[in-house]
Amino acid sequence: MTKTASEQMIDICDKDEKTVVFVRDMFGRLGEKWSMRTLDELADGPVRFTALMCALPGISHRVLTVTLRTLESDGLVSRTSYPETPPRVEYELTALGESFLGRVLSLVAWAQDNQAEVESNRELFRA
Repeated sequence: MTKTASEQMIDICDKDEKTVVFVRDMFGRLGEKWSMRTLDELADGPVRFTALMCALPGISHRVLTVTLRTLESDGLVSRTSYPETPPRVEYELTALGESFLGRVLSLVAWAQDNQAEVESNRELFRA
């Protein structure tokens, strides 16, 4: 017998307050403007800071630095500094970051599959 979405959610969602707060915090961090785009840029392998700046038009140096530090503190991104002149620093996804992106792809697919219907509903609502 197939469970309803509500039944599946009850099975998955831990009601412990600490876990609820953590999940909410992760959604907040990863749903902000630059986190997902930064992770996406790192999906193909290590990238230098300057290359990330170029790949993310509109992001400031400070915001990229904060975004990378946050993703690194969560263990989704690693930072490698090479003792060269000039210094070289690369960022890349960790295994945890890769597993996260794998899960997010289903949300991306849902959004793409349902874009027309959601936009239509928004138009009806505004009318």
